[in-house]
Amino acid sequence: MIPSAGATGLSWNVADDVRQLFAQHFMVNALAAGTIVAILAGSVGWFMVLRRQSFAGHTLAVISFPGAAGATLLGVSATAGYFAASIAGALVIAAVPGTGRGRGYTNQSAVIGTAQAFALACGVLFVSLYGGFLDSLNGYLFGTFLGVSDRQVLTLLAVAVVVLATLALVGRMLLFATVDTDVAATRGVPTRLLSIVFLVLLGCAAAEVSQITGALLVFALLVMPAATAQQLTARPAVSLGLSVVLALVIVWLGLGVAYFSVYPVGFYVTTFGFAGYVLAASGRALITWAGTRRRATPAVTR
Repeated sequence: MIPSAGATGLSWNVADDVRQLFAQHFMVNALAAGTIVAILAGSVGWFMVLRRQSFAGHTLAVISFPGAAGATLLGVSATAGYFAASIAGALVIAAVPGTGRGRGYTNQSAVIGTAQAFALACGVLFVSLYGGFLDSLNGYLFGTFLGVSDRQVLTLLAVAVVVLATLALVGRMLLFATVDTDVAATRGVPTRLLSIVFLVLLGCAAAEVSQITGALLVFALLVMPAATAQQLTARPAVSLGLSVVLALVIVWLGLGVAYFSVYPVGFYVTTFGFAGYVLAASGRALITWAGTRRRATPAVTR
């Protein structure tokens, strides 16, 4: 990642660094796109982690890679390729019957893994046929903030609004079906239909996140903020809100640092997300250990 001509490197003057970011139109677009993607990823990713479908989310992101590369090869918008491939992949995964028990959908894993490997191979082939440009391959796989157009920002916003509105409509039922599938089914909740709808929403989210973090680093936004939030609190509403806030902070920090760096934005987004999760998990483990030790220590009586 090559910083712009105006970038002079990070300094102790935070206000001046922020001014540099907003002085460049492409960075304004990148920050706008990143904000949209973070809100969407934090929301959809929270349900994905709770439903234990992280593998499916990663696969849908990988499937978006050949979609974008193939669209570029055909002279079509890469954004359209991202969404078309991810949604098609979601429908294929949804067509595979689950175990009917719990939230893991374990008998889908073989099909999901097979689709992921084939999609990645197709993506590499399409990039090679296009000319084998290393920069294009790096952007597809590891993310970039260069070239985010006004039209792309509007497209991301429109898709995010539709996905979030749909998630708001089915969120309560989806949470019920996720926590206890069998009981939800006996209460008349359409668990199978909800699974299909959620996979399509997850495909849209994976396609959006891939355009910022790259196909291979989608976990940085779809998994890490949600996993961190669920480490910090078990209250669903608070955890969901915290997931969105963490995703926003991670994206803003990642884009800001990447602007002054030569390394891909996906690396920084992933690093900040990983650091947050490690801190949350370590803090929770420490609190649990301290509580266990306190309970194990006999009370001192006079």
